[in-house]
Amino acid sequence: MFSAKKTSIFPGFGLSLGYTIVYLSLIVLIPLSAVIIKSTSMTLPAFFDAVTAPRVLASYRLSFGMALLAGLINTFFGLLLAWSLVRYTFIGKNLIDALIDLPFALPTAVTGIALAALYSKNGWIGSSIEPLGIKIAFTPWGVLIALIFIGLPFVVRTVQPILEEIELELEEAAASLGASRWQTFKRVVFPILTPALLTGFALAFARAVGEYGSVIFIAGNIPMVSEITPLMIITKLEQYDYAGATAIASVMLLISLLLLFAINGLQSWTAKRTGRSR
Repeated sequence: MFSAKKTSIFPGFGLSLGYTIVYLSLIVLIPLSAVIIKSTSMTLPAFFDAVTAPRVLASYRLSFGMALLAGLINTFFGLLLAWSLVRYTFIGKNLIDALIDLPFALPTAVTGIALAALYSKNGWIGSSIEPLGIKIAFTPWGVLIALIFIGLPFVVRTVQPILEEIELELEEAAASLGASRWQTFKRVVFPILTPALLTGFALAFARAVGEYGSVIFIAGNIPMVSEITPLMIITKLEQYDYAGATAIASVMLLISLLLLFAINGLQSWTAKRTGRSR
């Protein structure tokens, strides 16, 4: 008795899957595993002391706190910017659309130097706001400004294509049924945009957590005040404390993965509720 073998319309699935797994392992999984394995060379008390030192805990609060805040700010203003680019026509629209990608093209060191020059005491913006008692450069607020700058394109470029796909007939139908503009946005447009907004937030957050070059110039790197976790890792490496550096990196990796998994789960749940399964 002969049985027909079920074939896929896509040839080479086994080879493609094998190549994908090998490539992912070489680029992502093996380096991350090496970090965790290296941190296990420490005893448990030494590991706990390394990752819970007051200076390290302060860097966790600054890095993750400002990354979350920057992600939320970018989600709100990224939506407004994407909405303006998709729904309206105005002078300079193409220029603004191109400038959004500038943080992708600029080296992070250039970004940090530019922001420090703008917001320092003698900078164009800093010289105007510091007499008012507002200090940005060399404070945690400087970290926030840098993270907003580098994270905004992720939200805009994630939301913009979804906005372009939304049919205006949906909004017109809601308006014809008596819905106000706010009700139309809340009940028709926003549910469709929510998965994209969550994706943009996750991307902006992930980039902000690991950002180093653009932050160190404007942060001032003051211990317990404006010192980020990536800088703590670099400091440990410069002191040849490789185990301590990998221990901090392992905790940072674990927290980042947990937050990203939570965001991804929320995104999937939202997509199912709105009928836009991934």
